[in-house]
Amino acid sequence: MSTTLSTISPESRIWIYGAERALNAEEEKVVKSAMQAYVKEWVSHRKELKAAADVLHGRFLVIAVDETQAEASGCSIDGSVNKIKEIGAEIGVDFFNRMRFSYRDESGEIQTVSKDEFKELYHSGKLPNDTIVFDTLIKEVGELRQIFERPLEDSWHSRMV
Repeated sequence: MSTTLSTISPESRIWIYGAERALNAEEEKVVKSAMQAYVKEWVSHRKELKAAADVLHGRFLVIAVDETQAEASGCSIDGSVNKIKEIGAEIGVDFFNRMRFSYRDESGEIQTVSKDEFKELYHSGKLPNDTIVFDTLIKEVGELRQIFERPLEDSWHSRMV
């Protein structure tokens, strides 16, 4: 059962997969439509999951499940991961490198860099503490709505620099 991120419960569990680079319009369309079709049919132990999928800012694939009706099982989560890998291979984009960090530069554009580049930018003064970073480790839709984008100094990213 498919819904949208804007209407799914704030307590819904989420997974965020950051693309290694910005998706072009066609790639975003492919990812979004493929994952929305996938979650529409997503089941766990033969129970339909109330789920949503979307692409935010042209680079973050977000999947959400309202587990008040049925919980996502390990097998159902593995299935979604396999689907994302399949889509990524199709368009030539890696969604699984967790050592890449995304932030908004001084002009508001989103940049994605390696952990080492992120550290270097911070230590050279090019990433001040008020730089907006994207927290792909949040666990619920409510957090997505409130703290997905937040200052570096208020995020786990600050422990990495």
